Amino acid sequence: MAGRLYIVPTPVGNLEDMSFRAVSVLRSVDLILAEDTRTSSVLLHHYDIHVPLQSHHKYNEHQTVELIREKILSGLSVALVSDAGTPGISDPGFLLARACAQAGIEVQTLPGATACIPALVSSGLPCDRFVFEGFLPQKKGRSSALSALAGETRTLVFYESPYRLVKTLQQMAEFFGAERKCSVAREISKIHEEHRRGTLVEVASWFEAHPPKGEIVIVVAGAEPVKEKKKKYGRGEEGGEEA
Repeated sequence: MAGRLYIVPTPVGNLEDMSFRAVSVLRSVDLILAEDTRTSSVLLHHYDIHVPLQSHHKYNEHQTVELIREKILSGLSVALVSDAGTPGISDPGFLLARACAQAGIEVQTLPGATACIPALVSSGLPCDRFVFEGFLPQKKGRSSALSALAGETRTLVFYESPYRLVKTLQQMAEFFGAERKCSVAREISKIHEEHRRGTLVEVASWFEAHPPKGEIVIVVAGAEPVKEKKKKYGRGEEGGEEA
């Protein structure tokens, strides 16, 4: 009988954000796949979890997916964790989840920590409809991506490196408009959590003067919807009075 694949979110900051169920699942599986075994070892030690660890990251996942799938088909239960947050959201996980699903293996994803949702809800921007874009292309395709998103009316959510934050905000001001509202969340769920709100130009200026550190989430207001002009019909034309 085949085993099962568990996708297990881990805290993005405070270790106490771990759910009871996540701890229970990690204690019960036969193998834990970790993006960085050193980082995950700290979490496992904190919760007294003693399960074999195996490395599974973006540089080796193409080579290891089939082997892991075969282990699960042989009866092993496997949990996948990333360094922080939910695997598959801008982290390794998609390839393994797809391979297991295609093989008829049960894939269970536990609800839990992710940086984008707290940043979105705390931003003060509309969060009933939003678009998660993850990381923008670093070079090729970056301008095209920003241009394509300029007219998006839903709130936009991005991940970014602190080293590229100022440049990214400046580019967004260029493509979206300098007065577009935004919020930058830094170090979600950690001691030095910070939310900086304002226009794209204002927030870019702030971080240019105060170089940021840590994990970054950018939330940008959507574009104003374009109001369609109603057609006016004359006498005898479609929608007008009959001649």
